[in-house]
Amino acid sequence: MFRPPFIARVAAGAAVYALEETRRLPSVALSLPITAVSRVLQTTMRAQQFVTTLALKGDAVFEQFAGNGAEQPEWATFDEDAADDGAVTTAEPVRRSRFDLYSADPEPASWIDDAAADTNGDVADDTPGAPADPEPHGANGSAPAEPRAETAPEVVARYDYDTMTLAQLRARLRTLGVEELTELLAYEQRTLDRAPFVTMLTNRIATVTAQ
Repeated sequence: MFRPPFIARVAAGAAVYALEETRRLPSVALSLPITAVSRVLQTTMRAQQFVTTLALKGDAVFEQFAGNGAEQPEWATFDEDAADDGAVTTAEPVRRSRFDLYSADPEPASWIDDAAADTNGDVADDTPGAPADPEPHGANGSAPAEPRAETAPEVVARYDYDTMTLAQLRARLRTLGVEELTELLAYEQRTLDRAPFVTMLTNRIATVTAQ
């Protein structure tokens, strides 16, 4: 059997390959924009993740330089602490007011005794008497209502978000959807407004939305 030279076989194979690629050209041209957009999105997501990783590493460095956290920052004040302070401030005037009522001048009682002696014990019903026992605190005998703290969404209570550290939140992000992430971001901005937490939640929402 005659076998052509190697160069001739390579040339024939190249011609067949060129013909096949020419036939595939219309389908490749249609899918080219989709492929390009997909690669751009992948590159953008990787860049965002890389920038977020750098920011987290920078936070860790600044935390080490800041020391052991002996001083409590402003954003570390929780709603429970503010509610306790407000309750103490509200209760003080109530206690002072009740004490003043009980320490009233006893002159009205002696006036009643004199009036009773003059009328042989017949005292009218409308005679002013001693001050009545003051009502306790409120109209229904209940203590004054404490100021209500910020109403937390259901996802905050489910994952105990208020006690989470930055590392715990990063480990939990992959299990949260866009709606839950949005609720956490809005809650964080209304309450503590911690910059590292806001940055992490914002970047995660952008990543999930891009997917």
